[in-house]
Amino acid sequence: MTLIQSFTEGQEVTGHYLLKSALVKQTNSTPPKDYLDLILADTSGEISAKFWDASSVDKEAFFAPMLVKVRGVVQLYRDRLQFKINKIRPATDEDGFNITDFVRAAPVPPNDLVYTIKTAASSIDDVELQVIIEHCFGKVGDKLMHYPAAKGMHHAFYAGLAYHMVRMLELAEFVCKQRPFLNRDLLVAGIILHDIAKTEELTAELGIVSEYSFTGKLIGHIPLAASWITEAAITHGMDVNSEKIVLLQHMILAHHNLPEWGSTVQPQIPEALALHLIDQMDAKLQAAEDAISMMPNTENWTTPVRALENKAFYRAKGE
Repeated sequence: MTLIQSFTEGQEVTGHYLLKSALVKQTNSTPPKDYLDLILADTSGEISAKFWDASSVDKEAFFAPMLVKVRGVVQLYRDRLQFKINKIRPATDEDGFNITDFVRAAPVPPNDLVYTIKTAASSIDDVELQVIIEHCFGKVGDKLMHYPAAKGMHHAFYAGLAYHMVRMLELAEFVCKQRPFLNRDLLVAGIILHDIAKTEELTAELGIVSEYSFTGKLIGHIPLAASWITEAAITHGMDVNSEKIVLLQHMILAHHNLPEWGSTVQPQIPEALALHLIDQMDAKLQAAEDAISMMPNTENWTTPVRALENKAFYRAKGE
């Protein structure tokens, strides 16, 4: 099995890969001709692929996510590797491969991640905050075990959402020890809840987001999470106008900092500022790690990273 990360220009490849995205597009020729614009992936990375000779049957047969067997050649297009597919078919049971073997996942088992999150929640001294978190856990169900944190910006892999939460919780423990004036209960609760409604905002399978849900498109995860807090407070007889509830909602509503990033307000309490900065640090470092780790072995520079002001990053020779 040839890993995508090891692809080189001119290489002929036959193998099984995860079909991560599949779109029908048209060429610029006259008359235009339909083709399949695909993204193939494995645990080492992903590559743009084109199937120029797609039939009407092919256009219905291939959709994401699914496992496919392909044969083709690696080409260079606009200074980036691209895969030209000559033959493609859906994988079968007889091939002996499991789609989960090709799915990129968090480096920590999902059970361990969820256990860490729930342990952090139980360490909160404020009982009402614990009750709110438990209420939100009930709405999420088992989605924390496998949901990504985004479609492509950061932690866009199996159990990426839980991994993002855990990395943030680890950073928060350090920050709270360094800055003991911070309300640890509020910060921990904010971290656990800040992205939890992505489980409703995104439609995902095997850690791959296929689309934003109807609710996700019209409301988004930030207002959704804030509404879940209100719902929890009402359900459990809490005063929705109490300082505690308002502060927790402020944490969620402000964690993206700017309106153009989805926040309705900017951080106006230290814990909200800490949440925003911790979130940014983990998300941006993960985006850099993803770009570096998924580079072809022949490249020194990543493709421009959208989450990092669209800059390309250099991989030092020692890495």
